[in-house]
Amino acid sequence: MSTLSTPPAPAKPPSLHGNDEHVVERRTLRDYYVILRERLWIALPVALLVAVSYGYYQAQETPMYSASATMQFERPERVVLNEQVVDQSVRSDIDLNTYLQILNSGRLRVMVAQSLTPEEIKTLQRPYLKELPAGANPPGPGGLLGNVRVESIRLSFLINITVQNRDPEGAAIIANHYTEQFMRYLIENVGGKNEFAVDYLKGRAEELRKESETAETRLQDYKRKNNLVSLSASVDIIADRLKTINAALTSVQLRRLELDTQIKQIEKMQTEGGNLLEVAYISGYGSIPTLKTQLADLSKQQAIYTERYLEKHPKMIENANAIDVVTQQMSRSVEQAVADLRTEFVKASNSEQSLGIEYRSAEKDQLRLGDLSVEFKSLENQAQVAKNNYIQILDRLNQTTTSKNLENIPVKPLDRASPPGRPYTPNITNIVKTSTGLGLVIFCAIAIGLSFLDDRVKSAWDIEGFIGANLLGIIPELADVPDTEKHSLVTSNKTSPGSEAFLSVYSAVKIQSKLDFPKSVLVTSTIPGEGKTMISSNLAASFARHGKRVLLIDCDMRRPMLHRHFRLTNELGLIAWFEAGAKIPDDPLADESLGITKIDDNLFLLRSGGRSKSPTELLENPVFGQFLDSLKHHFDLVIVDSPPMGAVTDSVLIAERTDEVIYVCRFNRAYRKHIRLYIKSLREGKNELLGVVLNGLSPRRIEYYSNYRYYRSYKKYYGSQS
Repeated sequence: MSTLSTPPAPAKPPSLHGNDEHVVERRTLRDYYVILRERLWIALPVALLVAVSYGYYQAQETPMYSASATMQFERPERVVLNEQVVDQSVRSDIDLNTYLQILNSGRLRVMVAQSLTPEEIKTLQRPYLKELPAGANPPGPGGLLGNVRVESIRLSFLINITVQNRDPEGAAIIANHYTEQFMRYLIENVGGKNEFAVDYLKGRAEELRKESETAETRLQDYKRKNNLVSLSASVDIIADRLKTINAALTSVQLRRLELDTQIKQIEKMQTEGGNLLEVAYISGYGSIPTLKTQLADLSKQQAIYTERYLEKHPKMIENANAIDVVTQQMSRSVEQAVADLRTEFVKASNSEQSLGIEYRSAEKDQLRLGDLSVEFKSLENQAQVAKNNYIQILDRLNQTTTSKNLENIPVKPLDRASPPGRPYTPNITNIVKTSTGLGLVIFCAIAIGLSFLDDRVKSAWDIEGFIGANLLGIIPELADVPDTEKHSLVTSNKTSPGSEAFLSVYSAVKIQSKLDFPKSVLVTSTIPGEGKTMISSNLAASFARHGKRVLLIDCDMRRPMLHRHFRLTNELGLIAWFEAGAKIPDDPLADESLGITKIDDNLFLLRSGGRSKSPTELLENPVFGQFLDSLKHHFDLVIVDSPPMGAVTDSVLIAERTDEVIYVCRFNRAYRKHIRLYIKSLREGKNELLGVVLNGLSPRRIEYYSNYRYYRSYKKYYGSQS
């Protein structure tokens, strides 16, 4: 497999392991795959959020539609010999460019704006109406034309007129008007002097235009005066309003009656001394269901305590107090429920009164519209007649002008513009592609970036390369093993990757140790929860299984755990021995205050003997070191389970009195810089550090994060047996 290496790292101090060469971590494609998989649920939500936000922002762009009309210039095959005949055909690029400039001119734009009919203007104004603030007017004809692009098609006599507009029909309307107005311009400027008919039609068209505008103005003034959109629309609005108000009024009345019934029921129960919790509204209100459950649980607990303890036992008193507190909370919640019910009744009554007033007002508006309908229809008919007359005279004028000069026009429309089916922007397909690509880039960048920023222990390279310590072995994740069995995997003689891993750690400890038996070994870690106690128990069992007489000591006197894992009490042990006078016994097994217990062949346990908030009184006492030395006369190996170094300083005090140290690190838990600092302090204290045990790796992580390929064999072998 090809490898990808990270950029050269900055200069680092010499390795604590004694290797002064700078260690550079090399990552393969599989490593990057693991990085992406490990940070999937961190990087994926961020990448999705950014990609979706970007796509949503791009999709909110104002939709724009594009429509194109095409014109064709004719090039006659005849030769004009008569000097009195003017040939208007396109003969060169100069002629074509002249027409292109005319199409792009402001004059033609004004002509197009003036040629728009009122219906067409309304069509163009549709996209703007939703965005207009109250009282504002939509843009005029000149501001509705949008973007117009005129271009000639290469190696042809064709011209495309492309219009971009917010309305699909509007884009086609403007493109077609550009074609028509350009034709009109050519007719007016090519045909010579206008005749009397054309002049008369133009004058009459102007008169009818003014009449149409006057009639439309009267209609609009009447609408504004009487606050009408249109008669039919206003009638529909009032009718819908009456239906809505009537439905709301009926709903509020029913709600008020329902609330009134509930209030009367509550008042009756209060008068008769009934239980308000029987009312459905109160029993389901707020935290009352939860409080009822808590009260029931506390009552059950009280019954259990009554069988075990006397009335004045602290637990009985505590339980009784808890019942009183819950009962008081229940009473307050019931009172609050009744108060809220009355408040809701008042609100329903007020809403009923307001809706009644609004309903009567809507009825008056409906009667008023009936009175206005006659005059409104008269004005509407006048405006429509005037508009029809104006349109007819315009058509007649266009026909006259076109027929008079048609033979002199060197251009003709080829394709009319049609409304597009969908906007050209926003382009959803491109947005999806861009958002997907952006999401993938951000996902990879976050995952890989976090991997460089994450300083927690993840691999064998972190232990041997960065921290500078021997890797004694890797303990796989034992999620499938019950917690009650994890600390006795070796003693149970069950074949599993976990027990084999502890035996491999046993072999590594024997190889790395420079001291012969008897000796003492301290097992510690950085923070709680790294599996230090489990590894101490199984490592002690591994030595005992190979014929060594082993004593396992629980020196975590702040939070002792070993007695629980071996189902023992914790009255006897170190603290009890110290409080009894701390006399070094001739035979530790016979000392009753120590209470050393045999838990398997060759394996004994010395418990902490209780809890202590200040165990340093014992650990700093010289007799503790003498006691550890005396134990080596009776046992081949003394393994001390201590508190984490990152939590308290007890481990440093214990390390001064032991021969060797084993450090436990859990995958993806403690930071490399902290581990490196604590191991350095152990070495400065002249302690022999045997190495580090890496705990908590799944079989797949073991395969990916280290070069210990035999774990793959464990998985296959024991998987086939199971």
